[in-house]
Amino acid sequence: MEDNFFAIDKLVEFGLSMAVAQQMVKTMNHTMDHMHVSGHHNTHLAPMQVLYYAVIDNQQAGPFSEHEISRLITSKEITKESFIWKPGLSNWVHAEQIPEILKLVILCPPTLPKP
Repeated sequence: MEDNFFAIDKLVEFGLSMAVAQQMVKTMNHTMDHMHVSGHHNTHLAPMQVLYYAVIDNQQAGPFSEHEISRLITSKEITKESFIWKPGLSNWVHAEQIPEILKLVILCPPTLPKP
């Protein structure tokens, strides 16, 4: 047997070792992702829901979930010019300045044309 790293038997051995190592990592990651530890809340499985506050009819209203904000946009109670605040913002900003809210405004269908 040759001691050269580039000998075919060394390359095959290296390739097989890498394949086994990758399979082990894949199995361990899968196990860790699906492991439940009693008494421990796995926060990475359930993302926290962001709650929003809005100014509606010159009054602070909320907190609202993204789903509720979408409903308020559909009913035209919130527009892209409405003031919105969410945790992490230092001030109230227009809805169009918050990407996740602007997305909801853009996805809202326009009013039906009058016949």
